[in-house]
Amino acid sequence: MGTDMKAIVTKEQLIQWRRYLHMYPELSFQEEKTSQFVFDTLCTFSHLEVSRPTKYSVMARLIGEKPGKTIAIRADMDALPIQEENEFAFASKHPGKMHACGHDGHTAMLLGVAYELSQRKDEVCGEIRFLFQHAEEDFPGGAEEMVQAGVMNGVDYVIGAHLWSPLPVGKIGIVYGSAMASPDVFRITVFGKGGHAGIPHETVDSIVIGMNIVSQLQQIVSRHTNPLDPLVVSVTQFQAGTTHNVIPDKAEIAGTVRSLRHDLRGITANRIEKIVKGVTEAHGASYTFAYEYGYRPVVNNDEVTAHIEKTAQELFGKEHVVSLAPTMAGEDFSAFLEKAPGCFFFIGARNEEKGIMYPHHHPRFTIDEDGLPMGTALFVEAALSLLQANAD
Repeated sequence: MGTDMKAIVTKEQLIQWRRYLHMYPELSFQEEKTSQFVFDTLCTFSHLEVSRPTKYSVMARLIGEKPGKTIAIRADMDALPIQEENEFAFASKHPGKMHACGHDGHTAMLLGVAYELSQRKDEVCGEIRFLFQHAEEDFPGGAEEMVQAGVMNGVDYVIGAHLWSPLPVGKIGIVYGSAMASPDVFRITVFGKGGHAGIPHETVDSIVIGMNIVSQLQQIVSRHTNPLDPLVVSVTQFQAGTTHNVIPDKAEIAGTVRSLRHDLRGITANRIEKIVKGVTEAHGASYTFAYEYGYRPVVNNDEVTAHIEKTAQELFGKEHVVSLAPTMAGEDFSAFLEKAPGCFFFIGARNEEKGIMYPHHHPRFTIDEDGLPMGTALFVEAALSLLQANAD
């Protein structure tokens, strides 16, 4: 695996950035010091116009020597409310906060990309925008806020990536079409009639009614949805009662709906409420129902995806580029894709020989840092070649 590209950004520098960010994680819509670090670092690079489109985001613009189109490259910066269990020297110094999804690596890579491309300005045909996004992990997400601030105005292409725990280090994962799902949330409250646990016939048991609802929700996927349409309906919370001898008058249920088809979201929301309405009415209870639409599905553009795939094959060899199935995880990169065609790809971060095998959002999650130079190189070469191939 190799490339003729001169390594302006060293692996050691990428690791240094990543580990610093890992030590000082900040949650969504709280990335004050993270964004300031990124802003200050970018200001030390040449040829960049650095700005703050929103309170916690950063954008840098590189205007090439030759005319052409505009491409945006995005990295997310936020961490998660998780207590880290790793014992690294660079483990989180903020209790209850952790970079458990790889965003520290994403930010480090894009800093490397910005530095390297700023040194190769004479090769840029058009404009490259570096988008350091806040709040990917928390709806409504920072991507939409950045879009509203105008960062995508005039952008012709957009690319992004995720360091991916299921994928071995040394591999680049490509997905054509639908790549990631929409992560919606539903909340149900069942109102029954509480009473003594020894006299159940005088109550309207919210727990039993809630259990019936949970059971019937399983039929939405198994019996009401085309098996060829990827859909997930998961109940993740059920809260009711305070003691052993009281039947509670209320049960609260919450969960998520994941779909690769935008139109399936409204259909599923209606099916959930229909079940809730039917079960509660049958038992003499009442209910409230709320459905929150999360990010839209991430749908890659075929032309841009083919370009990313070709560039990766040329850089690393065909054996290091693999086709991946879509994932039902969500990503607000979709907000950028609503404004311009693009591609969201995956960078291998797993290495079981090093014990790097924990899933995203796990207290012991980490990445194999050997993936950082690969992601950086692919962003650099893909951006340059995509602009050159479409130069005016």
